[in-house]
Amino acid sequence: MKYIDEYRDPLLARGLLSTLESLAKRIGRLVTIMEICGSHTFAIARFGLRDCLPSSLRLISGPGCPVCVTSAADIDGMLYLAKQYEATIATFGDMLRVPGTGGVSLQQLRAGGAQVETISSAMEAMKMAEANPDQQFILLGIGFETTAPTVAATVMACRRKGIANLSVFSVHKTIPQAIRALIDDRALNIDGFLCPGHVSTITGAGIYELIPRAHRAAVITGFEPVDILEGLGMILEQLAEARFEVAVQYGRGVRPQGNHRARAVMNDVFAEVDAQWRGLGVIPGSGLAFRDAFAEFDTRRRFPIPVLPAAEAKGCECGSILRGVKSPDKCPLFRKVCHPANPLGPCMVSAEGTCAAYYKYYGKN
Repeated sequence: MKYIDEYRDPLLARGLLSTLESLAKRIGRLVTIMEICGSHTFAIARFGLRDCLPSSLRLISGPGCPVCVTSAADIDGMLYLAKQYEATIATFGDMLRVPGTGGVSLQQLRAGGAQVETISSAMEAMKMAEANPDQQFILLGIGFETTAPTVAATVMACRRKGIANLSVFSVHKTIPQAIRALIDDRALNIDGFLCPGHVSTITGAGIYELIPRAHRAAVITGFEPVDILEGLGMILEQLAEARFEVAVQYGRGVRPQGNHRARAVMNDVFAEVDAQWRGLGVIPGSGLAFRDAFAEFDTRRRFPIPVLPAAEAKGCECGSILRGVKSPDKCPLFRKVCHPANPLGPCMVSAEGTCAAYYKYYGKN
């Protein structure tokens, strides 16, 4: 299959691994690289790439799963909406099984009679609202710069069509300020970043300029084995030559300038606000909230939510795992108590969660 088979070519992969070995020897020290995309986390695990790398090259997973970084307070807010109001919750599937304080999830509330519908796109939620004008619908707006423009476009479409019974509970987040927090985290000491391909199709390369300014390497990388290995090689080349830039390995999917139209739609509807990230705390300017011009679509203004005493499951290390400080196997609950049939945190639930990737691909011992 074009753009798939050639990026899984064993000969190409072996050649790139040989290049990585040479570059690692040239650098002569431990190098730490973080991937900040959940799709990269799963691909690295699925294709067993960690086991193939030079011993001096350490990969750690960052906060690249939008479901996982959603705070406990925001999860509890979603559950409150499902319980307290005569409204249908429209959500992407990953959020269904994420437990809130006390272990309750949207899936459990639905089993008890709450109106919760799974959707595959924001436009699907709009169509549901249009077909049922007497029913209120709440779209859970989750995701980074990849998803936020589609939600913003849906809100604009609702306004054009006169659809007034759909609102959005926005917990959208943006990547740049989170990267800044990771760079400043002394517990990590990151040398370079594999930057997310999906987000970068919207943002372009410019949002990552803070990385080379901090004397770290940055490469926007695709999701196949050859993509990732080549991206790692490009990072090591920067480190070996002590030059720092934002390079684009994923040229078939990402333009350096990104998608101006998508960003314009997103910025018309949303404004930057401070946001709470699971594991990273409050990061200034990293969230997206509705501008006053679109206030009628803001769930928080339509349906009041009280301050809730949110708490994560006792012993859950999801926050440390999202920061890259710990790997899932260092969590005392991993496999023993927390597993896909009994997830205690979002990292074990989401299709982009680090714990879910480790559970599926790194053996059961």
